[in-house]
Amino acid sequence: MARSRKDGPRRKDGVWDPLKDNVADRQAAAGLPKTPQTESPSYRLAYVDEDFLCREELRPVRLQLELLKVEMALAERGIRSTVVLFGGARIPAPGQSAWAARNETQRKSLEAASVYYEEAQKFAALCGKYSAIYNHQEYVVVTGGGPGVMEAGNRGATEAGAPSIGLNIMLPHEQAPNRFVTPELSFNFHYFAIRKMHFMMRAKAVAVFPGGFGTLDEMFEALTLIQTRRMERVPLILFSESFWRGIINFEALAEFGTIAPDDVNLISFVETADQAWKIIADFYEH
Repeated sequence: MARSRKDGPRRKDGVWDPLKDNVADRQAAAGLPKTPQTESPSYRLAYVDEDFLCREELRPVRLQLELLKVEMALAERGIRSTVVLFGGARIPAPGQSAWAARNETQRKSLEAASVYYEEAQKFAALCGKYSAIYNHQEYVVVTGGGPGVMEAGNRGATEAGAPSIGLNIMLPHEQAPNRFVTPELSFNFHYFAIRKMHFMMRAKAVAVFPGGFGTLDEMFEALTLIQTRRMERVPLILFSESFWRGIINFEALAEFGTIAPDDVNLISFVETADQAWKIIADFYEH
C-alpha cells in the first residue's frame, strides 16, 4: 500500500520536504569505512569541511553565515527589539582592582569609573524589568558580551530576571564572554562589520558609557547611521557628559561646518540610569 504524502518527511517547521536530510547524510558519512578515498579531504561533505569553509575564497559565505546564525537565533527566540549598551571593557566593578591599569594614575581613574559599571547595571535592570511586559521580546539588553561595562549590562538584566544578548568577538585579550550573558544568546564573531550590523538591526536605543577605541567606533557607527538616515532615529544616550565633552568637541564640528548644527541634537547626555530610561520612555511615549 502506498504511503500517504501526509505521512512523508517534514522539516522541523512542518513544511513538506522530500529531499534527503543533510544531518542524516553527515552522520552516514561519518560511519563510512576508512579508506584512502573516504579519508581524503576532497571527499568531505562541503558543509562540514572546516578547512574548505575557512579558505580565503569562502569569505563571502562566512560573512553570510555570521549574519544568518545570529539573525535566525534571535528570530526563533522572538526577539523584536533591543537596547544596546556600549562601554569600556577595562572599567572594573566597584571594589575590584583595575586590571588594565599600567600606572597609579590609570588605576585611580579606572577604579573611580566603576560608578559607570553601577549605572550600566542599574540601567540594564530597568530595561529588563520593562522588557518583562513584552515577554522579554522587546527592549532586550545587548552588549559586546565581554567584561567591564558589558558585563555590567548583562549582569543588570540577569538580576532583573531578563535574558540578555552578548555579541562577542575574537580578540587577543579582554573579550572572553562574561558569565551573565544568557548562554543561548551568547554569540561569537570573526567580522566586526557583521557584529556591528547585529547591534543596530533591532536597536530601539543606544546607551554609550565611557570607553576606548572600540566604544568610539561603535558610537560613531550608530551616529553615522542615524545622521545619514540609514536607520530610524533612536535615543542615543551618552553617560558622563564631562567624559565625552573632554574627548570630543561636538560643537566644534558644527562650528567648522563638517556636521550640521542639528546633528549635535542627535545626542543626549545623562549621568544616571533613571535619566537614561526617562529619555527612552519619553521618546516612545511609555
